[in-house]
Amino acid sequence: MTFSIAGRCARTGQFGVALATSSIGAGGRCPHLRPGVGAVLTQARTDPRLGPLGLGLLAGGCGAQQTIDSLVAATPHANWRQLAVLTAAGDAACWTGADVGRPADGMTLDGAVVVGNWVKSETVIAAIAAGYETDPLAELADRLVQGLEGGEQEGGELDPLQSAAVVVCDPAYGFPVIDLRVDLSADPIRDLREAWERWRPIMDGYLQRAVDPANAPMTQVLEGHAKP
Repeated sequence: MTFSIAGRCARTGQFGVALATSSIGAGGRCPHLRPGVGAVLTQARTDPRLGPLGLGLLAGGCGAQQTIDSLVAATPHANWRQLAVLTAAGDAACWTGADVGRPADGMTLDGAVVVGNWVKSETVIAAIAAGYETDPLAELADRLVQGLEGGEQEGGELDPLQSAAVVVCDPAYGFPVIDLRVDLSADPIRDLREAWERWRPIMDGYLQRAVDPANAPMTQVLEGHAKP
């Protein structure tokens, strides 16, 4: 009961994922990312164990389709799973099991993959892709959230949404530079958009804390509660 997108920005080398669903706190179960390696999305009847397993396969040199094939072979309940894989280089693949709640589908783009289940119609998948491709020069997090917004405008999921998340890795850092979650909300995609718009102008200051803490701005300055 989730719709998701994973994408890579050819301009910056960033890759990331965004998702929305009718269940609580899906950002803690469905997306799995490792900087320099790639991303795995596991949804429908979610098995979070498949995320680390998939990342291990990618780290060992498997491509996206090979990783999907190995994950499907590794679980006795593959028909209940919906999976998507994106490598750090932009190779993408997806899987939708026969028992996943319909309508359900997936599609790959150039450097991106979209999957969704229990959505209003299969046109939601195409709408997510269209939203993502609206502005190829936008920041990756913008494009990912635009994908969710496009899917929601097309009808979204059959049940009311409750949670959403966006996670982005950058090749310059060994940890996600964006990791925002809305775990329980009546309008999670709107709230995720607001969280991203608030994180965007202060993100570099927090990243500086990791690499140059002596010269990094204070929290009060970053959050606008004090003068520099």
